[in-house]
Amino acid sequence: MSDAAPATGARTTRRWTRRRWTARRRTTHHSKGLLLSFVCFGVFMVYLDATIVNVALPEIQRDLNADLSGLQWVVDAYALAFACLLLTSGTVGDIIGRKRLFLAGLVGFTLSSVLCALAGSTETLLLGRALQGVCGSIMIPVSLALVSATYTEPAARAKAIGVWAGIGGLALSAGPLVGGVLVDTVGWQSIFWVNVPIGVLATAVLARLLTENRGPRARRPDIVGQLLFVVTIAALAYALIEGNSQGWTSSLIVGAFAASGAALVAFVLWELRQATPMLPLTLFREPVVAVAGAVNFLSLFGLFAAIFLLTLQLQSVQGLSSIETGVRFLALTVPIMIASFAASVVAARTGPRAPVVGGSLLSAAGLYGLTVLEADSGFGAYWWALALLGVGVSFTGAPATVALLGSVPPEQAGTASGISNTFRQVGAVFGVALAGALLLRHLRDALPGALAGVPMPQDTRERAYALLRDGDLSRADALPPALREPVLDAVGPVFADGMHLVTQVAAAGTLLGGLCALLLLGRGAGRVAADVPAVPEVAEPAGTTTGHTR
Repeated sequence: MSDAAPATGARTTRRWTRRRWTARRRTTHHSKGLLLSFVCFGVFMVYLDATIVNVALPEIQRDLNADLSGLQWVVDAYALAFACLLLTSGTVGDIIGRKRLFLAGLVGFTLSSVLCALAGSTETLLLGRALQGVCGSIMIPVSLALVSATYTEPAARAKAIGVWAGIGGLALSAGPLVGGVLVDTVGWQSIFWVNVPIGVLATAVLARLLTENRGPRARRPDIVGQLLFVVTIAALAYALIEGNSQGWTSSLIVGAFAASGAALVAFVLWELRQATPMLPLTLFREPVVAVAGAVNFLSLFGLFAAIFLLTLQLQSVQGLSSIETGVRFLALTVPIMIASFAASVVAARTGPRAPVVGGSLLSAAGLYGLTVLEADSGFGAYWWALALLGVGVSFTGAPATVALLGSVPPEQAGTASGISNTFRQVGAVFGVALAGALLLRHLRDALPGALAGVPMPQDTRERAYALLRDGDLSRADALPPALREPVLDAVGPVFADGMHLVTQVAAAGTLLGGLCALLLLGRGAGRVAADVPAVPEVAEPAGTTTGHTR
């Protein structure tokens, strides 16, 4: 019995140890899951605000008396700040600490949302949107680095990144519908107020759950390269958006084009001389990198140009409510959400060339299909075009990124993914900028002829042209009541023709990207092993690594 007692005690000790280890593992798993959930809250806010604002544009236009270029800036102030800082944010997080930077971005995004909601002028709203973009560009790459550091086991990490990417895709897809409901029931300010409780709750929880971590080989940020990149993109966007109102040959617009070109040359020369550049230009010696960047740029260019103008067409011309507009956008966003998961899996197993070429053809078909949309067209006339565009964008973006990541050394995968994300965001910026520029040019050229067919005194006709030449159709309310409907009936087809012009240009761009992929991507270019999990990519870079994560 004296021998049995120690044996029994040993078994009891082992059972107690196993129970304690199991309980600790469950607790750790629970903490990781909670951390992932609240990190994804932040990710959800960032991607929601990329698309939720579109259906609010007509209400913002009426409330703040904004012209078409002002609405372009409401979208592009966010996208521009987001695009320009993506490549640096991951590096800064590695240096100063990812927890600290993510929480700063989360707090900043929440406060800038309050600024947007309280905005009483277009200028204040644009400031808030730009600050949102800055904070969003911090949160996305750093959030992925936090997820990667939390889930160290490869299979668990792949699942966690899949959740992270899926939340981004869900937010982008839900934006138009959620925005429509909020705008119609509460007002356009509510699309920003909704961020506040989410941001406050996520900050309170993550401040306790997150532990500080930094990159093991953090490098110095390329401040000069970052500033030159911002000047290049911002000056070009300014010239495109303001060219119609300022005059394309004005000293201001010519100077903006010149500043953009000079900054680009300086940026290239600076980056070539740096040991650790923000954008390693040597990667572009590989044709796959250049093709993937071009495809990502052109696919988002077409998508955001179409979303921007279609919103105005449906609400300002056809008179649909924000909710009705959001419901119609489901024909675009649901296919994006579904196809983005399938596209990366297909590319991982077949190589990216066929999906990219096929996706480009589908995107072009969808964009060309939108030319059937007239001032009085019903949903049945164009839903299929939106669905084709959604599937096509997914089958170009994700496989192009798979090709890009498969063409660079593993240690440069984070940089390459940051390049992919930046090209996509810059494509979104210039899609909106050029869409508005082309539409305004068409309006100013065709509006006099359209108004000539409406019986009215010449001075009233001139006043109507002055009111509507900047694309704000709500200003027709300043005309005599008997003339409002006839004038809008005359302007509607002109607006639709302008949208058709933009979608044709965008479709040609996507076909160009597909042609580049067909000629320059080999059959196995960028192919990855079937057992390597492919991360889905959505309409914006919600599904790939950004910055220098480890």
